[in-house]
Amino acid sequence: MKKVLYLHGFASAGSSGTATQMRNHLYPKDVAVLSPDIPVSPLEAISFLQETVERENPQLIVATSMGALYAEQLYGTKRILVNPSFHMARLLTFGGMKKQEFRNKRADGAHDFRIDRQLIQEFQEVEKHSFSAVNAEERKLVYGLFGTLDRRVNCQSDFRKHYGEEHFILFEGEHFLNGQVLSRVVIPLVEQVVLENS
Repeated sequence: MKKVLYLHGFASAGSSGTATQMRNHLYPKDVAVLSPDIPVSPLEAISFLQETVERENPQLIVATSMGALYAEQLYGTKRILVNPSFHMARLLTFGGMKKQEFRNKRADGAHDFRIDRQLIQEFQEVEKHSFSAVNAEERKLVYGLFGTLDRRVNCQSDFRKHYGEEHFILFEGEHFLNGQVLSRVVIPLVEQVVLENS
């Protein structure tokens, strides 16, 4: 069975509706969707995800928003970055220090966490390594999907600067994915990459 690793966005969890819809659609096609809870700490998160990729050896990583910040650095694996948020530190600084509730159920039962200076500093540290190993081979592995109605994050110029135009894709949609965008845009590309080109 082939494997797809799904990386959720900020304040979310592996139990998100996106992961569930992908799993329900792809499992009958002999594709397992792995969707772990990403640690809140960015430094813990990147180590955890590197270890997960090494252990599971997925054929593809699909990542949204914050998850795509991490996925961009998981070099050597095919990746689809959906509405990537490459500047989390800046985004959270503007949002202010506060308690943040998780939008989806976490496996450890946690309901919330704090956005504080340490969290922002850790994002700054992780972001220093963005695009650090981009080369001609990596550009072939990475797709960027960007919603034309995304009012939350716009990192199109970052993606085009480092990965070019070949796998740069616009779709009609907002920052958060809905079932229609998943079935019309994301899942067909996943099938193409995993099933047709494997």
